[in-house]
Amino acid sequence: MIPISITLLAVVLYAAATLRVRRRRGDLNEARAASFGVGAALLLGATLAPLEGSFAAHMAQHLLIGDLAPLFVVLGLNGPLLRPALALRPVRALRVLAHPLVALPIWAVDLCVWHLSPLFDAALRHEGLHAVQHLCFFVSGALLWSALLDLLPGPRWFRTPQRLVYLGVMWLVSLTLSQVFIWSSHPYYTYRSLDDQRAGGGIMLLEGSIVMLSVLGWLLWRALRSVPEETDVVPLAL
Repeated sequence: MIPISITLLAVVLYAAATLRVRRRRGDLNEARAASFGVGAALLLGATLAPLEGSFAAHMAQHLLIGDLAPLFVVLGLNGPLLRPALALRPVRALRVLAHPLVALPIWAVDLCVWHLSPLFDAALRHEGLHAVQHLCFFVSGALLWSALLDLLPGPRWFRTPQRLVYLGVMWLVSLTLSQVFIWSSHPYYTYRSLDDQRAGGGIMLLEGSIVMLSVLGWLLWRALRSVPEETDVVPLAL
């Protein structure tokens, strides 16, 4: 399968980039490498997992491919690892897609459009379109997390308050879509099971809330760490 081949190729390229950085710098960030490995494993697992004709299972697959796998992959990357790719002119031209004001709308539109009934059902019927759907989920998710987590230097104005707003909009989009599935009075897709559709919405709500709260905690922790400590306070003379 093409998605599996692409994932395995990405793992090979990552290993080569890691060895190159290690030779030049003499060290290896094991946590970063492990994070990339987790992301690749999630992507492979989600691609190979049987869906058993269930919207809830399909939703879990989409969340792995479009949210969790990109998050761990982005956490596993940094500037030195990406330097050979960034040296290519077409790749440099695409860096604008990771700008916060570009990545967030791309992700939101991609998530909502692919869950429109005609397009979603068409992806179920055609394997090639299904692969394109998964590719769009992963790429838009990777752009989203790259902007939020500073994979590459972003705009100077994009600081902690703006990141919190960015994260809030992410959660709002995910929350709104999950509520559509949970509270709908009729099934939208080929599965034709309202309970199954509501279960899928519940999975989306739970996963999105856990991820958003975890990232929120990390952003606040990082902001607190960056506040300089006040030491050597000189008392006022009376």
